[in-house]
Amino acid sequence: MTMDPDYLPFHPNPKKPDFVPPVGAVDAHCHVFGPAVEFPYHPARKYTPCDAGKDQLFALRDHLGFSRNVIVQASCHGPDNRALVDALTAAGELARGVAFVRHDVTQGELEWMDAAGVRAVRFNFLKRLVDSTPREHYLKIVEKIAKLGWHIVVYFEANELHEIEGFLRELPTTVVIDHLGRPDVEGGIDHPDYLRIKRMMEDEKFWIKVSCPERLTKAGPPYDDVLPFGRDMVESFPDRVLWGTDWPHPNMKSHAPDDGLLVDRIPLIAPTEALQRKLLIDNPMRLYWGEAV
Repeated sequence: MTMDPDYLPFHPNPKKPDFVPPVGAVDAHCHVFGPAVEFPYHPARKYTPCDAGKDQLFALRDHLGFSRNVIVQASCHGPDNRALVDALTAAGELARGVAFVRHDVTQGELEWMDAAGVRAVRFNFLKRLVDSTPREHYLKIVEKIAKLGWHIVVYFEANELHEIEGFLRELPTTVVIDHLGRPDVEGGIDHPDYLRIKRMMEDEKFWIKVSCPERLTKAGPPYDDVLPFGRDMVESFPDRVLWGTDWPHPNMKSHAPDDGLLVDRIPLIAPTEALQRKLLIDNPMRLYWGEAV
């Protein structure tokens, strides 16, 4: 299965970070793609990536100095979570997962994923990546995962949050916002769209990932224009922030980010050891492993 001609593969040789993550640190947002010969990409996918399997992910984890991963099902695999479950099974207690499911998923399928380490489902509202899903379908999923104590991860554009905010507020679970809610960084931290995200974060059911500056930047590496947003969230909501690489960086169009550089940005958004520990260990361990650290 050949990747799209305009697809950018992940960085072939990321630097060893200057920042050394604390022992036990979690990369709380990453993916596995294929390999396609074993886990074919979904027929309805919007893009075909390069293979980026579990062995490469775990090698990167070790290279960057992390101890654990939270692996998120990506849209190119659709609701076929076999590659995710395979990676989780191989990692054992060193990984947890976020699945993508349809409303007709069976309780047996959910229990199979739960046994492997899945602890959440992802609702993707990015219109360029997924087709529109009826709200009643989401609610059927919520009803099913509630029995397992899972939470929900949501991906949206900040300028479209007003369309779904009421729905998100009504969800009966913890809700994790991906990638800072994708604000327009040129608007600054006083922009109404970003302030809407912050107001939503005042409700303690919401968490947020301070990840993916490479997706949000207008200036390019080293992503200084995104720093104020990440630091603002870490300092405002230190007990409900997460961080991840987003490896292997699906659908990046401008460049293949250096994961070592991304790690080196962590002390700039979490400038104290206490904040770094919350961001990288305490928060993800509490949410995904159910452990108070």
